Amino acid sequence: MRIFSIFLLALGLLLVQCKPSPYVGNGYDPPMLDRSFTQVTPPPAPNYSLDASWAALPWKKDMADTLPLAGMTDGQARAKADVFYVHPTIYLDTPPQQGYYWNADVNDAAMNASVDGSAILNQATVFNESCRVFAPRYRQAHIYSFYTPDRASGEAALELAYQDVKSAFLHFLEQHSNTRPFILAGHSQGTRHAGKLLREVILPDAALRKRLIAAYLVGMPVAPGLLELPLCDQPGETGCFTSWCTYRKGFYPSNFRSAGYDQSLSVNPLSWTTDSAYVDRRQNKGGIIWRFDKVIRGINGAGLKAGMLWIEKPRVPGRMFIRMDNYHVADYNLFWFNIRENVRQQVENYLQQNP
Repeated sequence: MRIFSIFLLALGLLLVQCKPSPYVGNGYDPPMLDRSFTQVTPPPAPNYSLDASWAALPWKKDMADTLPLAGMTDGQARAKADVFYVHPTIYLDTPPQQGYYWNADVNDAAMNASVDGSAILNQATVFNESCRVFAPRYRQAHIYSFYTPDRASGEAALELAYQDVKSAFLHFLEQHSNTRPFILAGHSQGTRHAGKLLREVILPDAALRKRLIAAYLVGMPVAPGLLELPLCDQPGETGCFTSWCTYRKGFYPSNFRSAGYDQSLSVNPLSWTTDSAYVDRRQNKGGIIWRFDKVIRGINGAGLKAGMLWIEKPRVPGRMFIRMDNYHVADYNLFWFNIRENVRQQVENYLQQNP
């Protein structure tokens, strides 16, 4: 797959195997799909009673169990909370002539390996100290769904993907979660689906809303009024959501206003507050690069600006060669240890508040 930006090539940051951004106007030219959604047959729906339909489950060995440093703990066996994590877009290349088209096939072994070795490894692992990790495979929409002028086809592909995520979440509730508290998390396309899940399933249900520890809606702008849920504004806060989209300090994407970045609700993952103060890189407890095996403390600072999270050039090997403006691909990796700590605090605070 042609999946690496110049940033990844220069640094070996095998973070999340997707292009720098799923949003129109950020300098990415995706492969075009020239047939409408109604002209193609979608792949078969996943069966979530089968372990094979999940990228991560707490009782099977998977990439979500991975730890970047010796001495760290995978706490899933004793965790008192769960996370339902929805991965970002990994379906990026031109579909094969004899394959599925607008949506990926959950039975595609190569696609599943890309999902597991990128998003599950680099993002879902951040939760494995404090939560059992549940991550469904789903018929993710092709990256072109975000770009196509054929909006009917793009929205249909995204809706098909969402229906899988919803089905997986309902199965998770009925068969695995019982009355346990949970975190909802996503990135990019996964955040789009997680946000809709919040609006349609979780927030209208008082019992589910009470069980929600927090939501991580990362890598997509979240507009004011989109959710009947407050924005987190302090470390370890519960009953709220957090979100950010990472860019180079001083950079404005070409779709800054049309995509809603200028109004987006954002939190700084180094301070877990919503103020505009730039947080020094010494507050960054560690980002993870290379093949999830190199931790760099103080990799970068961060500050909120006009709905975006601005960072300086990360302090990594080959730093002088970085010419990247959009750090979408590294939204989790650059703040991995700070996120992990915040998740631990949120779970602890929730359990204290709801013994």
